[in-house]
Amino acid sequence: MSRNFARLVFVITLLFFAAFFFWPVFQILRGGFLNADGRFTLRTFVALLADPLYREGLRNAFALGLATTSLAFALGLPLAWLADRYVFPGKTLLGAFILVPMILPPFVGAIGIKQIFGQYGALNALLIQLGLRPEGWTLDWFAVAPFWGMAAVSALSLYPIVYLNCAAALANVDPALDEAAENLGCTGLRRFFRVTLPLIRPGLFAGGTIVFIAAFTELGVPLIFDYSRITSVQIFYGLKDIGGSPAPYALVTLLLLSTTALYLVGKGLFGRRAYAMMSKASSTGGARPLPPGLAWLCTAAFASATAVAVLPHLGVVLTAFATDWYASILPSSFTLKNFELALGHPLTVPAIRNSIIFAAASTVIDLVLGVAIAYVVVRSRLRWRGLLDVLAMLPLAVPGLVLAFGYLVMSQEGRFFSFLNPIQNPTALLIIAYSVRRLPYVVRAAAAGLEQTSETLEEAAQNLGCPPLRAVWKITLPLIAANVIAGGLLAFAFAMLEVSDSLILAQKQAFYPITKTILELFQLIGDGQFIASALGVWAMTFLAICLGGLSLALGKKLGAIFRV
Repeated sequence: MSRNFARLVFVITLLFFAAFFFWPVFQILRGGFLNADGRFTLRTFVALLADPLYREGLRNAFALGLATTSLAFALGLPLAWLADRYVFPGKTLLGAFILVPMILPPFVGAIGIKQIFGQYGALNALLIQLGLRPEGWTLDWFAVAPFWGMAAVSALSLYPIVYLNCAAALANVDPALDEAAENLGCTGLRRFFRVTLPLIRPGLFAGGTIVFIAAFTELGVPLIFDYSRITSVQIFYGLKDIGGSPAPYALVTLLLLSTTALYLVGKGLFGRRAYAMMSKASSTGGARPLPPGLAWLCTAAFASATAVAVLPHLGVVLTAFATDWYASILPSSFTLKNFELALGHPLTVPAIRNSIIFAAASTVIDLVLGVAIAYVVVRSRLRWRGLLDVLAMLPLAVPGLVLAFGYLVMSQEGRFFSFLNPIQNPTALLIIAYSVRRLPYVVRAAAAGLEQTSETLEEAAQNLGCPPLRAVWKITLPLIAANVIAGGLLAFAFAMLEVSDSLILAQKQAFYPITKTILELFQLIGDGQFIASALGVWAMTFLAICLGGLSLALGKKLGAIFRV
């Protein structure tokens, strides 16, 4: 590889991150720590921490992240272990269904789950029909415990990330180590906790970090649950004071410092050590068959987890087809009109077009920059290539809510990036935001392909007179095409359904993307929730196609994309 090319990629990446990652973060810190005279102060933080409302919001945000991550591990880790160790009926099909929860943003799933567990929802109607409760009895299950409702909805959507990382980590464990432990008398759960768990710890940390940060800064689900006593919603409602009050800056700074500290502590405790292992070919390991009873028990465990996880999707789908769903187990009647309205409503048609434009443009940026970064990291001998890899992964460790707030601050009138102000036209800023947030997926996917492709093929082409860049274009890229396509699909799909950036930066109706439109429709009186659900089903279908292609292309290696 040309050293000049590696340096050029390094400089472009550094400038890109300086402008659209570090600068917005700096603007947040500046607004949080400096007073109106430009002097350093902690007065705003002291005032915030002295306010019981903000303290409660931060406690609730931390508790939501912890509860969601715990629930996600309770679902994802046992399933990944069963899938890695045993053969059981329907394993391949059920393994594919594990990805189903990822086809719906958590806040859209909250719409469906509230329809099932709401005051006049399906569960209450079922209890009355079974005679367990008297006619006319009502209970809003999540109004009783809205916190656990949010944790459950978030965990059901995010646990596949834990599963994918655990499955990828378990697939790399040398079975000889387990066999050696068993020969020495370490069996059962003791072997799992003493041998297997330490070996897969980096994978657990990777999945758990993403889930925790996503839940800790979740904005859409608390808005749907009308739960305002949490930091993310307090920030959202404080955006109107962004020009005259330091409180929103201090809140976002607290959020950023909290996630950074938690990430570093977790990295030190769980993600620091790694264990080198021989290839799995060193032993006759692999999944083994079980007696019929135990095999069907594994199948039942997978099927039960999937059934629970798709409850939000079921609620959204039924609501999308309903003309009315009130105090009954199922909708009283069904219609396709909601889908017609979802594709013909004045809000939805521009939203679909906007999301396609924003996501496509950001994906092009990610593909060009991501493949170049991966190539330099894997193939070059550039001294700073490790730093390049760290830079590319940083967006996974910083909440989308924080970056979105930073973009809003840095583009205010009078600032250097005021020409990107989203009040008039957020297109450029949304494309940048989407590309920064999803760049790690393309880098990881491309790097995985390059690591599995021998460099000697490029060298042979160059020895035959093929210029280096042409050798990459003609030889290497076709060999890693599946990885690049997978990373691009993932970046495009998640950009289409991005929540934090869309809710904060899209302030003008003409530029609303799909997620902002779903929230606006849900808040409309009348048939708003039915149209919002229909639009959610269109989004689910689209993302399902993308994730299905990803699963076929990468299989167990899909979890490597969600590494930090």
